[in-house]
Amino acid sequence: MRATLAMEGAFTRSLPHPTVFMWRNENMISTESSTTVERNTGRYMKKREAIINVASKLFDEHGIKGAMLSEVAKQVGLSTNSITYYFKKKEDLVFECLMHTVQTFDMISALAESETTPEKRVRRFIDEFFKKLAECAAGSYPAIMTFRDAAELDSSYTKIVFDRYRNMFRRVRGLLADGPITSENRMMLTLRTHLFLTQIQWCRIWMGSYSADSHDRIRFYVVDIMLNGIASPHLPWERNVLDTKLAQFHIPESANHGFLVAAIHLINEAGYSGASIDRISASLSVTKGSFYHHIPSKEDLFAECIERTRAVLEGYQAAVHRHAGTGLEKLGALSRALLKYHFSEQGPLLRASAWSQISDYSQFHETIKPLRELYQNMQDFLAAGMMDGSIRATHQSVAAMMVVGMINGSLTLDKWVPGSENINVDVLYVKPMYYGLLSA
Repeated sequence: MRATLAMEGAFTRSLPHPTVFMWRNENMISTESSTTVERNTGRYMKKREAIINVASKLFDEHGIKGAMLSEVAKQVGLSTNSITYYFKKKEDLVFECLMHTVQTFDMISALAESETTPEKRVRRFIDEFFKKLAECAAGSYPAIMTFRDAAELDSSYTKIVFDRYRNMFRRVRGLLADGPITSENRMMLTLRTHLFLTQIQWCRIWMGSYSADSHDRIRFYVVDIMLNGIASPHLPWERNVLDTKLAQFHIPESANHGFLVAAIHLINEAGYSGASIDRISASLSVTKGSFYHHIPSKEDLFAECIERTRAVLEGYQAAVHRHAGTGLEKLGALSRALLKYHFSEQGPLLRASAWSQISDYSQFHETIKPLRELYQNMQDFLAAGMMDGSIRATHQSVAAMMVVGMINGSLTLDKWVPGSENINVDVLYVKPMYYGLLSA
């Protein structure tokens, strides 16, 4: 389904309060004063796009709550007060960055829709996305950002953002469909679209570890893995003895389990800065005094959240290493176990992007290490699978990052795909990562 709202290629005016935002296809409904018209100059628009570029990067790195306008202003050579000439308040800037990202995916989708088959449309989408990444890296196109904290905005903004996001999501879902979308295939396509968009956004994070000259080569492997998966196609997707072993794995429950669950849910949804003690206490219907009676500080609580997720990741990986099995059996069992834990009463787990936000704080510098170890272990299992024939020959590093991205994306399934926690996520979400996005 095509988005019902579209934005111009360049943003043509400074936006007022969101209740009076007016979007158009070719001609925006005119409410502009002479002052606004005067702002529609090349110099003004260039600075405005520079602000969006810097802000998108900072919102990605620190979260919407954690990123400061003062830092945005500093990086674009303005005073903090001068930012208000372009954006009246921080929420207006966040809104513009999110809408710019939606518009970017809409433009890419429009190009992909011209292709005749789902495979060609997926390939075209990835190709065009990598072109946009190159333009962002060259500074000729404003950076795009994640949607993870979008719900933190006031409802007057989120209504517009989520309406546009849903339209864009449906449009991308249509790219994967080989025929009409019906009640029989809608959930399957929805889960695969979430996997696809998660991988696309995740690329922006890990591509930074590769030189710009290698991006085209990496794109080739991303397309290959997305379409063909990583498993040898003749092998079945089925549970094995490792699934039984991992089901017996147990971590003692913390005395602060309720606080940990509430905190991790909020970090996953709002980022480290957005998950305040007030919000955590309110979600548990306890006072702040009760919170501090159990836990000395916010930092202590989040350190315990990290330790809990670290123990799960390390415990499952160690168990997989101790037992025999093919590379595919180990990867499949580990993926299924982590998803099962996340959606169980013992869960949830911290998403990777939340860890990266927390690791910016000096006291959390070492906490990102378990995520690196997860990635390294994925590479080990992939290498073993390529040697025993259960894994296709492909780029181990890229494949490992994409498996981690699939797991990370699963941690927000209940937020972006309501009802997914009650279906067979193993077959409908995990399996397409291993056998290809469009596999049967």
